[in-house]
Amino acid sequence: MKPQRVLIALLLAGVGTSAAADPLAAGRQVALHGGAAGTTPCAACHGAEGTGDAAAGFPRLAGQNAAYLAKQMNDIRSGNRPNPIMRAAVSALTAQEIKAVAAYYAAQRPAPDRHAEGAIDGAGEQLARHGDPASQIPACDSCHGPDGRGVAPTFPALAGQHPGYLLAQLEAFHRGDRHNDAGGIMAAVAKKLNEAQMGAVANYFANLKTAP
Repeated sequence: MKPQRVLIALLLAGVGTSAAADPLAAGRQVALHGGAAGTTPCAACHGAEGTGDAAAGFPRLAGQNAAYLAKQMNDIRSGNRPNPIMRAAVSALTAQEIKAVAAYYAAQRPAPDRHAEGAIDGAGEQLARHGDPASQIPACDSCHGPDGRGVAPTFPALAGQHPGYLLAQLEAFHRGDRHNDAGGIMAAVAKKLNEAQMGAVANYFANLKTAP
């Protein structure tokens, strides 16, 4: 083998070894630089560490369960979850890239910030912890786990998520615009909530701690 070819082979072997040593490297590549097909980097909207953008309506991804993130991207790509902006971003990603970037953002540590929008009353906490038995509304925590930490792989973490995003998703389920939830549970619950209740529970979860 010619010296130049030997050098190239060694360099390529080094790249493979490096990728194997850091299984999140592929996900970081997609997040920061986009997919192999030239897709928009996820960080352009969600940030390098998955903090999102509350004002623009882009959710926090950091610390979210990887299986849930991957399912949402696949649902958006298939059209099962309508989202024109995200569909354009994920359509050209491979299955491997989706899995990798989901794992990357799941591995990021959520920032323990607060997102209060107005005063927090007891209505949101009541719905989150106990629901409303009279209206047959179950406690949010019964699916999403204590303090909205999430229950993998089906139910996402809610604690620390931007309140505007949480409210937008509740409204989408309420209207029937979003319907990719497991067994239609969220749609059934959201349809029983009024606007004030949705706002209260969204603000409550947004202001919970995002890490133990």
